Amino acid sequence: MLVSLCYVLLGRLLEFAALCARSQEFKELEIIVLRHELAILRRTTRRPPITAIDRLLLAVASRVLPRSQWRSFIVTPATLLRWHQRLVAKRWTSTRPLGRPPMRRETRDLVLRLARENPRWGYPRIVGELKGLGIAVSATTVRSWLRAAGLGPSGTRGEVTWREFVRAHRQSLLAVDFFTVETIWLQRLYVLFFIELGSRRVHLAGCTPNPTAPWVIQQARQMSWALAERAEPIRFLIRDRDQKFTDRFDDVFRGDGIEIVRTPCRAPQANGVAERFVRTARTECLDSLLVLNQDHLERILAVFVDHYNGHRPHRALSLAPPEPRRPAATVSASGTAHVLRRDRLGGVVHEYVRAA
Repeated sequence: MLVSLCYVLLGRLLEFAALCARSQEFKELEIIVLRHELAILRRTTRRPPITAIDRLLLAVASRVLPRSQWRSFIVTPATLLRWHQRLVAKRWTSTRPLGRPPMRRETRDLVLRLARENPRWGYPRIVGELKGLGIAVSATTVRSWLRAAGLGPSGTRGEVTWREFVRAHRQSLLAVDFFTVETIWLQRLYVLFFIELGSRRVHLAGCTPNPTAPWVIQQARQMSWALAERAEPIRFLIRDRDQKFTDRFDDVFRGDGIEIVRTPCRAPQANGVAERFVRTARTECLDSLLVLNQDHLERILAVFVDHYNGHRPHRALSLAPPEPRRPAATVSASGTAHVLRRDRLGGVVHEYVRAA
């Protein structure tokens, strides 16, 4: 556009120099002819197109010529004034973007993550945490982002969930539960077991066809004696609201400083680790065997619990057993290691070990 403007101005200057060299009579005659041609053009039905260069020259010329001479222009005086106002306004128009620079989307995602993972953090606390990471964000911006995402201030983003509670205290959590087994003679046996949520180690308390309160309390005492040998004490015992767990059962563990946590009604997922062990015991062992009596069931469960604690890999433990009998062997994929199979419970359970 600048090149075109320079070209037009140079042409007009040459025409002006030629015009100055002409006589006065010739100039007046040429003006009369030009005005007549302009009148002819105005009688046309179609308006000639006006480019940006034309508007610029006409707007500048309007400031030089007196208003009495503006009738010679092809446009109205109001149009000339409007063009000149636009030209002046464009001079003072700033090209700098208005407002604050936009925040990065990664920063917004980080703010929402901190708010969800820390429901008790307020806006200033989140701003302070971001400041420690070298990110400058105002508390007002944090509040706007949280409101847009449906997250309110601290105290309104939800309390600590059961999963978060278990994850934070799993090393000091112990769960207890019953499950039943039907013998070949249709006798129902009750199995009481404890499981450590941190290590996934199972403690088999016993089996009985009639889980009376004295029997359950005695199993609780024996478990309490076994827990006294732990290096890290148990702080919480999770149990359901089964009537077999009496107040005296709870008092046995409260005497050792263990707090009883009762799960909500009809919420087996609240004691999910114990429920998962029951399913594992059924699918991998009990569903493939016929149980004769109580003694037979105790022997079966003793072998399976030994396999469960000492050999079976667990996803929660990075595919390691709770109490490995031997350190894990490291052999390359291309190595030729001789592997032996050990059958347990008549071949229902298989264990594989490297040959010595």
